[in-house]
Amino acid sequence: MNKKELTVSAIENGTVIDHIPSDMLFKILSIIGIEKMDTEVVIGNNFQSKKLGSKGIIKIENKFPSIDDINKISILAPNAVFNIIKDYKVVEKKKVQVPKTVDGIVKCVNPKCITNHENITTHFEVINENSVISLKCRYCEKITGHKNMQVI
Repeated sequence: MNKKELTVSAIENGTVIDHIPSDMLFKILSIIGIEKMDTEVVIGNNFQSKKLGSKGIIKIENKFPSIDDINKISILAPNAVFNIIKDYKVVEKKKVQVPKTVDGIVKCVNPKCITNHENITTHFEVINENSVISLKCRYCEKITGHKNMQVI
């Protein structure tokens, strides 16, 4: 394939979320509410990546991410990059920033945790900020690994 050819077509205006680990792509689609979108969305997975081995990419026409969505995505894809597109050009690049704490985004994996039985918002401390994120529950102190995270 000619290097100048795009595997996925360009968008005129919107957001491109790049550098998503392939195994997290569908969780991220759930976070951004793909099923409720009324605009063109292009999803690609298992693209070759020097950093990740394989990656996913999401292109959303005429939509721009909320801070809440960016924070949620940072937990599952700490190396993700949001490219804001206007007139087919990247006008802004935002690398996600993993927060120090995570509230009400992820479910605790401990079935006995109070957050799984009472109407209490989950609260986690981020204990690893490099390419693999783990979360420690404030209430039961159980560690939730990257692969076991369930988005609420």
